Amino acid sequence: MTRLVLLLTFLVVPAVSSAQEAGFSSSGEDPLGSVVAPVMLPAGGTALYGYTGAPEVGLGFRQGIGGFEMEARGRFDWFKLSASLEVLGRKEVLRRGALQLAPSLGLGLVLNSGATYMDDDNFSGVLVRILPGLVASYRLGDTVALLGLVDLPIDLGLTGEKQRRFQALGGLGVEVYLGSGLSLLAAGQLGVETFQERAGAGHTRLGFNARVGLGTRLF
Repeated sequence: MTRLVLLLTFLVVPAVSSAQEAGFSSSGEDPLGSVVAPVMLPAGGTALYGYTGAPEVGLGFRQGIGGFEMEARGRFDWFKLSASLEVLGRKEVLRRGALQLAPSLGLGLVLNSGATYMDDDNFSGVLVRILPGLVASYRLGDTVALLGLVDLPIDLGLTGEKQRRFQALGGLGVEVYLGSGLSLLAAGQLGVETFQERAGAGHTRLGFNARVGLGTRLF
């Protein structure tokens, strides 16, 4: 964990410095945000992003549509050797000065191999995923946004009647505009994870998610 914090520091600090020099695009449109920020893309806004971290890597596509945003993403958990495809919507409900707030809700499908080389309690199966969440953003400047992240994914087994997994994760992140339409994200979350493969075999443990991502505005 200490090495991860140092890595994020080395990535973000130089990025903030170069971002302050990059500033806004000549068109006057706010270019900041493509991975998580802004909490909701403007109508017609499109972004593509990717990230790497622990325990997962992912790719995603965001599209602003009128008064809300749609997002499609694929994630691969390399601890469990599981993959998921997810679609979710997000809508801004609060904008007060530099602060923005948007809840999200989504649905996904998880294919879990059951590999135990990194996770002794992992189990195989096909699960449907329900994805409530919340994103808060506070602008620290023209090119930097501080993020608050809450994710509450619920996995329910389709191949095993009593299979389930629930995470409650909260944390912080920062997204920085690098120039040329690119934004850098660094974020970390901690919380709890509960799961069971069958009735009466439940477990509770620490849950976490750390990631570094890069995204670009296409429109």
